[in-house]
Amino acid sequence: MIFLALLYFCLASGAIWLALFPNGRAFVARGLFALRQRLSQRALGWQVAGSRYAGNVRDGMPGDPRGNLVRFVRRHRIACAIGVPAVLIPSLLALALSSPAMLPVYEGGSAMPDAQVAALLQGERLVPPVALPPSVFSTVEVTLVRPTLVNASRNWGLLHPDYSQRLLLAFKIMKEKHGYEMALLEGYRSPARQDELASAGSHVTNARAFQSWHQYGLAADCAFWRDGKLVISEKDPWAMRGYQLYGEVAESLGLTWGGRWKMMDFGHTELRMRGVMQR
Repeated sequence: MIFLALLYFCLASGAIWLALFPNGRAFVARGLFALRQRLSQRALGWQVAGSRYAGNVRDGMPGDPRGNLVRFVRRHRIACAIGVPAVLIPSLLALALSSPAMLPVYEGGSAMPDAQVAALLQGERLVPPVALPPSVFSTVEVTLVRPTLVNASRNWGLLHPDYSQRLLLAFKIMKEKHGYEMALLEGYRSPARQDELASAGSHVTNARAFQSWHQYGLAADCAFWRDGKLVISEKDPWAMRGYQLYGEVAESLGLTWGGRWKMMDFGHTELRMRGVMQR
């Protein structure tokens, strides 16, 4: 995306320069003429041809370059006032929209844990916790934060084995080291459900079908289980502290944590595997 923005900037600048300024067209014509001379006299050697070309360019552009630029802008104030924004604004918009935080689900790469994490993952195969009753996902407190959660999939078997083991290990560390019991809110997400959530607006998700790691079983949304209730909202100081710890643990296991995005998603983690999601 950045490359395309830069390419657009160069092409647009050149087109405006040629269209609005006769001096620009004359300069290009002189350059083309000099290039043709170089090619036709190639037998005389590159050094001679280069000297002639340099002489042609010097003849066409006398004086101090900075002074020429200032005089040029002064003579063409109106054209510059129109042309410069026309080139810069689309380019800056393209660069802004290419920010990973705007569409984090498109990012590629592969998460590679360190040797210690790899050893942990090769050890005991962790098993998912006992499923919570469906009623806990439809309480007033939960639906205020996640109104569509009741229809979400919490089937651990639909998650990619590499991701599910890392997520279960994160659950284990959070409980044994930090005293937080974790709960899976949503794992695999069908393409139809992804489109449904995207249609609700950007405050829910920017990703449509197959633009989210959820569709590949490589992402999950999680929260905390305290005193027989789900605690999701980060407005709870205890939960917010838990999300920060969860992010640290998840990243130490090679996962990407949504809490670092511009549109922060504290309970979201994903395992980005190269070659799985196509841009």
